[in-house]
Amino acid sequence: MSTSRPVVGLPGGDTTARTGEDWLDQPLTGLVRRTGASVGMIFLLPPGQRMLRLAAVSGASPEIAMPWSGIPLDAELPILDAMRHRRLFWVESQEDMARRYPRLGLLLPYEFMLAAAPVASGRVVWGGVVLLFPVWHPSRPSRRERRILAAACREIASLADGAVGSAALECRTPRFLPPPALRHDDPERALAALAFTERLPIGCCALDLHGRVTFLNAAAARMLDVGAAPVEGRRLWDVLLWLHDQGLQARYQEAVITRMPSSFTVLRPPDLRFVLHLHPDAGGISIRIRPEELDAEPLAAPAALAGPDNAPVFNHVTHLAAALAEAASVEQVAALVADHIVPSLGPEALAMLTSVDGRLRITGHRGFSADATGLFDAAPLDSSTPAARVLETGRPSFYPTFGELRREYPHALPVDGMAAWAFLPMTASGRKVGTLVLAYRGVHGFSPAERSLLTALAGLVAQPLDRAMAAETERALAHTLQTHLLPHSLPRLPALEVAARYMPARHGMDIGGDFYDLLTPTSTTAVAAIGDVQGHNTTAAALMGQVRTAVHAHATIGTPPGGILARTNQLLADLDPGLFTTCLVTHLDLERHQARFASAGHPPPLLRHPDGRTEILDVPPGVPLGILPDARYATTRIRFPPGSILVLYTDGLVEVPGQDLGESLRDLAGRLSGADPSDLSVLAEALLRHPGPHNDDTALLLMRLHAPGNAAPADPRP
Repeated sequence: MSTSRPVVGLPGGDTTARTGEDWLDQPLTGLVRRTGASVGMIFLLPPGQRMLRLAAVSGASPEIAMPWSGIPLDAELPILDAMRHRRLFWVESQEDMARRYPRLGLLLPYEFMLAAAPVASGRVVWGGVVLLFPVWHPSRPSRRERRILAAACREIASLADGAVGSAALECRTPRFLPPPALRHDDPERALAALAFTERLPIGCCALDLHGRVTFLNAAAARMLDVGAAPVEGRRLWDVLLWLHDQGLQARYQEAVITRMPSSFTVLRPPDLRFVLHLHPDAGGISIRIRPEELDAEPLAAPAALAGPDNAPVFNHVTHLAAALAEAASVEQVAALVADHIVPSLGPEALAMLTSVDGRLRITGHRGFSADATGLFDAAPLDSSTPAARVLETGRPSFYPTFGELRREYPHALPVDGMAAWAFLPMTASGRKVGTLVLAYRGVHGFSPAERSLLTALAGLVAQPLDRAMAAETERALAHTLQTHLLPHSLPRLPALEVAARYMPARHGMDIGGDFYDLLTPTSTTAVAAIGDVQGHNTTAAALMGQVRTAVHAHATIGTPPGGILARTNQLLADLDPGLFTTCLVTHLDLERHQARFASAGHPPPLLRHPDGRTEILDVPPGVPLGILPDARYATTRIRFPPGSILVLYTDGLVEVPGQDLGESLRDLAGRLSGADPSDLSVLAEALLRHPGPHNDDTALLLMRLHAPGNAAPADPRP
């Protein structure tokens, strides 16, 4: 049902009312016709959404265009670059596409050119326009084409301005424009053409842009053996499964996008071979079918190495892309690349080199000897080597024979008997990450399609590799921060036995902001603090150091627990780090056998009495630090008799997915009550070995008060 929209003044004085779902038809049809593009698409960004939507398509079927019906704004695609930078982006070749947009190069591994331009009005970017051109188009768009495209974008922007507040901008379903209609002025001429095709000994078949059969002559029906099956209005590969298995659908898609004629051989079971010649235009595809033995025309090489004719390759690439999305470390990325590329694409050896401190370092390899990896590793980035040159220029290099490599690099040495080499730039979002090296034992002719595929694969690998390298660098920095900010040793008092532990999450991926501290303002008092800063990164680790320092400073001058938290909270409010912190401060009076507590949203402490009875102390939790600048924190006082054990911990010790926190606390109290209390160090290790998963870091601090005259043993670990 059509959706009405306001009347919009069009450029050039045309104020014709345009309403309904066809409001983009005229601008897109005119743009495609005047530029000669094979495919045109308009994308819009609905107000308030974070997903670019496909609004209108000309020259392509839903099967081809629907994968782009919704595009996240953080994707790496030409249309989004055009919108971000508000200028025309041009992709001049399949190789250029593979290098700059590797994911798109893998999904559409065909020869075509692409223009992407923004649709903007003032400060508002409504979306963009994408045009695909056949390979015979000049390498750059002409001035006339640029003017036509710019005018069309202004027209679409004007229409979008007028559609504000209407459903026209929601783009619930993309609109697919029909191809130009053929003129049938002379019915007799049309009948004569039909009779002509029926007399031909060769098969004639016509497909529309959706791949559906619009005409099939008698010879084609006989050669393909369609029998009595109705084929008009259906796709041939749906009717004849043997054509589906032999890649007709992919050839049709290639022809629609590239507008390039092509031909390939099919086998009709059990043993009849036919050559199919595909001739595409704006209205669809004409197919000529001839027996192989009668066909004298040369066969076109496959346009895409990763097409259905190479299903194992395509499957490996698909699995690699999915697996790389889950890879969390450089080691995992390297292993995935080696496991997928070496078996599927034919190289006998592979090496991943990344840039580290001005040198190329091997991140991972497969198939090379130790001597070979030694030749690659630690090469300066400014050295005259193919790996360094490729990283510097961002352009791949292919050498079908070692002789060709030697001609360009006279000092190159034979490596493990390898003959052919490919050096591929790994670039992520314009950043040079490294070089992917592939080696082959025999002579290897790199076809244009294979070069594009390998280049796109290197770009695909670069993004997760760059992400993993950045994450490992941040983890190392956070670990260093946390290691240096946690106390290396704890003070000793004759009457107080202490054991402390810190354990990272079991998955080992992140460093948190958990901390503990113990100080002794006097010979008969001690102040213990334990806390957890929100987050698992360098920011959390740095903030943890600031919180610990503030607690330490206020405790040293005798501030009571509630005051320590209030003043630390004010500090965080001034810093405004955007993170909150839970913290528990405990003041121990070793002479009076008392303990005072104040909590800022932290889990409650446990107290194990000398008889083994364990209780969860009722300490008002308070507001976590960093939320309310003027928060106040109540102080709770309890008896701390000699022989009792006080346990402070962070939530990593008790939070178990799917389990109630109260139940987890009771479990911890039960384990503490039933454990052997004779050695606090052993007791701390036992509490850390809880059966649930360690999904968060854990800090643990145990303190036992000894009777006068009984010296506390020292914990060998801080």
